Amino acid sequence: MRHDENVRLGPLTTLGVGGPARRLVVAEREEDIVAVVRDCDGRGEPLLVLGGGSNLLVGDGGWDGTVLRIASRGRTVSPDGVVTAAAGEPWDDFVGACVEDGLSGVEALSGIPGLVGAVPMQNVGAYGQDVSETIVSVRAWDRATSRIVDIERASCGFAYRSSAFRGKDRHVILGVTFTLERSELGRPVRYAELARGLDVAEGARAPLARVRETILALRRKKGMVVDDGDPDTRSAGSFFTNPILDANDEAGLARLGEVPRFPEPDGRIKVSAAWLIERAGFAKGFTLDGHAAVSSKHALALVNRSGQATSSSLLSLARTIRDGVRDRFGVTLENEPVIVGAAL
Repeated sequence: MRHDENVRLGPLTTLGVGGPARRLVVAEREEDIVAVVRDCDGRGEPLLVLGGGSNLLVGDGGWDGTVLRIASRGRTVSPDGVVTAAAGEPWDDFVGACVEDGLSGVEALSGIPGLVGAVPMQNVGAYGQDVSETIVSVRAWDRATSRIVDIERASCGFAYRSSAFRGKDRHVILGVTFTLERSELGRPVRYAELARGLDVAEGARAPLARVRETILALRRKKGMVVDDGDPDTRSAGSFFTNPILDANDEAGLARLGEVPRFPEPDGRIKVSAAWLIERAGFAKGFTLDGHAAVSSKHALALVNRSGQATSSSLLSLARTIRDGVRDRFGVTLENEPVIVGAAL
């Protein structure tokens, strides 16, 4: 393990903002992760678990306690396509390895930054795939019972961009097990934009490698693949989730006009947050101070355009957008990134 004192957290996140941590510990082994958590809990030390920092906004005041950075590695693959990966495995490397191995089921999640251990927390999804579709179980340290537990999919509480782990600190994820299909073809395409990019019909299948290449190209156009040369990628991805509304609220849906809408399995309607944001007057590139801005490529992403934005300036922009959309359409947008040491 590596220990450092008074470490700035901004450079450890994709947004690049956030004050210092009193102590930073980098743990590369599962037993070290557990030891740090037990030590902090035993001393009553505030603990923040940090992965890739791609879905996190840290307040300007930082973290007055220990930040545990997960750096464990390892991946095992069974003949029948069951894959287990350590929490510290970079997610896109994991997806790329699965594609190379002819394992289908996560290819549409290519290009998403962060670590394997983070994807169950918000039920990462994109282009018609959600990670909950392939997760078998999550291995975690249970801080309440002081033991390692294996949590089956049915107990993970998966929902749209959420889970039983999101916003809670009882479990520290140590590893994730997936069940994937051995096939050279990706899962049936369920997203119109991807189908157009692949030049196939929705519901058709395409070669795994081609799906991955197409997804990466689509995400790059939107500034959603981290690139040091592109300030639009200095973000936490989509800052707001797409609202899910009651299909029986005819008056509310009518107020939204021609907003793109998508039926959910439970009968509710998901609507496009990006459409609402732009129609509420916040065009791509919109900024209050020249530092924090709406991405010039995607209205859902808020970016540290200049590299000099602060958590406060990003949150001020987010509040302005949230309140503007609520005033115009009667819908309150919810943040997707986890906010620590501050509030929206």
